[in-house]
Order: sequence, then C-alpha cells, then structure tokens
Amino acid sequence: MGRRFGIDATVVRIGFVIATLAGGWGLTLYMVAWLLMPLDGREESVGVRVVRDRQGILMALAFVPALVVAMVVARALHAGFVTSLAWSGFLFCAGVLLLWRNSDPEERAWLREAADPVVHLGGGSSRSWRRMGLRVALGALLLLGGIASLAWHHSYSAGAARGLEGSLLVAAAVVVLFGPWWLRLLRDLVSERQARQRAEDRADMAARVHDSVLQTLALIQRASEDPQRVVQLARSQERELRAWLFEGDIPAAVGDNVPTIAAGTQRIASEVEERHGVPVEVVTVGDCELDDPLRALLDAAREATVNAAKWSGAPTISLFSEVERTRVSVFVRDRGRGFDPDAVARDRHGIAESIQARMLRHGGRADVRTAPGDGTEVELVMPRAASR
Repeated sequence: MGRRFGIDATVVRIGFVIATLAGGWGLTLYMVAWLLMPLDGREESVGVRVVRDRQGILMALAFVPALVVAMVVARALHAGFVTSLAWSGFLFCAGVLLLWRNSDPEERAWLREAADPVVHLGGGSSRSWRRMGLRVALGALLLLGGIASLAWHHSYSAGAARGLEGSLLVAAAVVVLFGPWWLRLLRDLVSERQARQRAEDRADMAARVHDSVLQTLALIQRASEDPQRVVQLARSQERELRAWLFEGDIPAAVGDNVPTIAAGTQRIASEVEERHGVPVEVVTVGDCELDDPLRALLDAAREATVNAAKWSGAPTISLFSEVERTRVSVFVRDRGRGFDPDAVARDRHGIAESIQARMLRHGGRADVRTAPGDGTEVELVMPRAASR
C-alpha cells in the first residue's frame, strides 16, 4: 500500500492501528487487504484461492453463532460498540481461517511465527503456567468488572465517572491479558530489524569490495604480462582501500562526488575508458539531483558497464540514461559475444549481488537481456523520491 500510494509504510501501519482502536475495523481491513493483494512477484492473490475453497467458507460460517450471541448480549447491555467489535471480530476470525487454509507455505511459516508468542504465552515450566493462569484470572475479573460498570452506566444513567471507570477497567484487562504478548512481539520486531539491517550492511560491503578490490584483482590477472600496469593498478587500489579504512571514502561509489545523474553517467564512462580502454558512448535525457537510491542506481550502472568492457569483446559500449517524473532508467548495451545467464558460476556475484540485489535493496529493479552471440542489454529502473 505504501508503494502504491507513495507514502511511508509506517504511516499505513499506524492508520490500521488507529482504525482498530477507534472501531475495531483496522484488523478486518488488514485481513481483507492481505486476501486481495498478491505477494510481490505473484500474479494470483490468496482471495482467488479462497473463492474456490467451499469447505473453508463453510468453516468460516461456523463463527456466525458466536456473532449472534455477541449481538444479543450487546443489545441487552445497550452497548452499541460491542456490536461493532463483534462484526469486526467475526470478519477477522473468518479471514484468518481462510488465509491459513489457502496461503502459501512461506505465508504459513510467517503466521506460525507470529502466533508463537500467543501459543507459548506461559512458557513450558509449571511456574510459568501458574503465572499465566493468574494473569488470565486477573484479566477476566477486570474485564467483567468493566462490562458490569458499563452496563450499570447504560441502564441507570449513572454519572460520566462511572462510564470512565468501566472503560478504564476494560483497558486494564486488555493490557494485563495481552501486554506480555505485545512486549514479546515488540522485542522480536526490533531484533528482526537489527538482523535485517546487519544483513543489508554486509551485502552492501560485499558489493563495494566486489566493485573495487575484486575488479582490480581481475584486471591484474589479465595484465600479468605488463608489470608496469600491474603496479599501477595495485597502487591505485591501495590508495582506495586506505581512503576507505581511514578517511571513510566509500570505494567504487560513483555518486559521492557528482551532483546529478548526467554527471554520474559521464564519470562512469570516463572511468571505464581509462581503466579498460573501451570507448563508452553516453546519451542522457533529462537530469535530476542524486539521493541514496539514485546513487545505488549509478553504482549498479557502473558495474554493468565494467562487465561489458571486460567480457563482451564489443568495440564500444552504449550508456543511456533517462530521467522521468516518476523514475530514472539507465540502459547499458553492447553488441558483443553475449552469454548464457544459466551458465554463470554460482561464485560469480557481479550480476546477482552488485547489480540486481543492489537495485532491489533500494526499491528498484534490474533486468538483464542477453544470449550467446546477441550482445547484452542491462536495464536499471529506480523510482524517484518525489513519487515514493
């Protein structure tokens, strides 16, 4: 949803939470969106499979008696908000059931992991189970006291303080019952984000090392018969690594010293021509200032251009960039020997990590079109910040 409407995903999450607290419909809307929106890279949503799941639909209808009972109780207590909660709860439970029955194994694993804190809320020891029992009993007492207070308020027109007291008791019951679960989920979320950040940092460092050190080592191997050229490459790489380790200058980063896309593509062309001796024809349409995703786009374009200069055998390379209102596209083309992507060894990470994975980490995409004898075209597309 965040990508579709160009807003931060955290804002969308906050909106669902507010909708849940205001009327209980946030969870229901979340479940409906989960059923209707396909996963990334999938064409079919879970909802398409739900329509064909007649047995699952019949099982979901089994929640109807609970809905009727809740509505009758709400009517007796003159508590209209309970009716709203009952409807949203019914739809949410039915959605969870249908989602579980028709989701992919990856989604089921995520659901199982999310439900684990609830299933094992008390832990395994008898002492933990006793604590859980006491907490459930205390929560139930608070909940019953809150409902009784609200019922008294509606039946006998008690003061506003009585209604506030009932609301506070219900809120306290919810905190007592679900507080430990929320705390555990929060801790798991923080740990997950930290692990993901570490993984992204490692991947970015691996891509930088590949673009600088490994590329230089490959050049040294190819220039082994020219000692002067080998010394030149080694000294250049030594200066680059020292600047990275002691001065913080990121190696092989095209966008750090240029302000715009056009300047970045020109720098890529000059670097490749200087180090590899292959002419690069540059064409730019439009221009814009750089941000972090666009710098990653230039780094991926540099890697694609270096690969073409090293392996294609083409006399020239074409580097084309186009800046549109919603995105920036870069094409790297050569009329060289081409290659079979399926035949690339698994230990070669130039395309998979330095180009495709780098683009994905920053919200873009990379497509490689090639075949033996037909040359290679690498298309890089990155959304612009104004459209995200």
